[in-house]
Amino acid sequence: MENGAGDFDFLLGSWRVQNRRLRKRLQGCTEWESFVATQHNQALPGRIGNIDDFNAESWRPGFVGLSLRLYNPQTRLWSIYWLDNQTGGLSADGHLQPPVVGKFDQGSGVFEGDDVLEGRAIRVRYTWSAITARSARWEQAMSGDGGQTWEMNWRMDFERD
Repeated sequence: MENGAGDFDFLLGSWRVQNRRLRKRLQGCTEWESFVATQHNQALPGRIGNIDDFNAESWRPGFVGLSLRLYNPQTRLWSIYWLDNQTGGLSADGHLQPPVVGKFDQGSGVFEGDDVLEGRAIRVRYTWSAITARSARWEQAMSGDGGQTWEMNWRMDFERD
């Protein structure tokens, strides 16, 4: 859709996800872990967004993650929230943690927001790229210096299930 509400339609359905993730973040770590996950994405009613599950049994048995993506037709921006069954994604008073916010431009999507890592204020960036009918790439980067420098610490390569 021209207004952006369909930007994530490519993600609908089931995926096999190859993950490559730094073991420690913003600590100069060079040790990577690799694992496979599955993900299923579905649209929310009224084209207000989508939701997916992330299951990585071989990485962390019992771990389940969830991405909630909401589209604001007035700002034409997406807000992406992450929740999981081990760290929550909720504040102490039960509210969703702040999202990363952004949009797609020329086939790639960039979404940024403030976060906290081990008590330290950081910026987080999600980037979607290399999108085809059968594959896509997601990367997470973090910055401990207000966005001056970025450390890419998680890459997911999606393939249709």
